[in-house]
Amino acid sequence: MILQDLRKQLDAILESAFGSLPVPEKPASLYDPVRYVMGMGGKRLRPRLLLLTAGLCGGKPENAIPAARAVEMLHNFTLLHDDIMDNAGTRRGMATVHEKWDDATAILSGDVLFVLALEQLTVQGTHAGLSDAVNTRLMQRFLEAIRIVCDGQAMDMDFERRDEVALPEYLEMIGAKTAALLRCSMELGALTAGADEDATADCGEIGEHAGLAFQIQDDLLDAVGDTSKFGKKVGGDIIEGKKTWLTIRALERADDTDRLLLRQILGSGTASESDVLRVIRIYHDLGVIDDAVKAIKMHYDNASQKLAHFKESAYREEIKLLLNKLKVRDN
Repeated sequence: MILQDLRKQLDAILESAFGSLPVPEKPASLYDPVRYVMGMGGKRLRPRLLLLTAGLCGGKPENAIPAARAVEMLHNFTLLHDDIMDNAGTRRGMATVHEKWDDATAILSGDVLFVLALEQLTVQGTHAGLSDAVNTRLMQRFLEAIRIVCDGQAMDMDFERRDEVALPEYLEMIGAKTAALLRCSMELGALTAGADEDATADCGEIGEHAGLAFQIQDDLLDAVGDTSKFGKKVGGDIIEGKKTWLTIRALERADDTDRLLLRQILGSGTASESDVLRVIRIYHDLGVIDDAVKAIKMHYDNASQKLAHFKESAYREEIKLLLNKLKVRDN
């Protein structure tokens, strides 16, 4: 199969999976927000990787549609609740659910998205003809990922109340909050294809490294990205005083003078444009930007090394190209 044909096939499967979601009509106050958030689009990175992984491990991507729906529904469930916690007004250029409706609606719609995701996973086994043992493993892995994502969110909230966070702690947090669902997506794809434990573990590690790199990239783009492409105001993390890979590394490396300046700006909550530029200049001077680029490359290289364990196929090549595309993304 040539890559162009594979992409057309995947696009058709994703359109089939998300073009007509199994979401009830009533009560509209509950399900209209669900359809709204699921219709926002986005990269569909997690379901795409899940479907590709199913093919990588010898299965048919179309047999993994319920699992693909489940991971995307779960992802959007986390976004609904994250937007409330962060008081975010927009998501993907559109009003967030809590902004368009209200907090209570967003919470309840997020809850039902979680249930809909579980429902999709319960039909996965029948859809793909999986054994009871594999069905159990699918559900166990999915539930474990949900718990880990919640752990990561709690850690992130705890960090907001702390003056200092070490880089290993931050990596543990993003490994849970961001990378866990990418890891789960690829593991579920492998399981739907009947992959053994070693292959499933390799797929999980590919997803985890990709997730870690993805979040460090987000942190980097916030400092040096193009606002028109990134979709968010550059320097937003600095203005909000967020603890990111860049701020933590800079605080570790800075001398007393720069460390004091960083703490004053990051802790003010009212950083000006000139303050943002001063922080970014410190990042450059301390080599933090270069270090972030190296860390991103390291994680994508580690993912590629695990991918090389699988036999050559269009699925392997497409995952490799997708990882390379993520490595140089600007949004």
